Amino acid sequence: MKKQINIPNDKAWDYAIGIVQVEGIKPSNDFLELAEKEKRGELTNDDIRRVLVKKYTVAGEAVHA
Repeated sequence: MKKQINIPNDKAWDYAIGIVQVEGIKPSNDFLELAEKEKRGELTNDDIRRVLVKKYTVAGEAVHA
C-alpha cells in the first residue's frame, strides 16, 4: 500500500504549476486565476472542473488535445 502524502493545497498547486512550466508550458492567466481562487477557498476542485469543461466543450462535445 502506498503512503499518502498530505501537503497543503496551495503547495500542491504551486508544485503542479511548476511541473507544467518545467515542461515548457505556460498555464494561461485564466487557469492561474482559477488556481489562486481555489487556494483562497473561493472555488473547489469541482468548481474548477466545471469551468474548464464548460470552456473546452464545443456544442456538447469535449475538445480533446
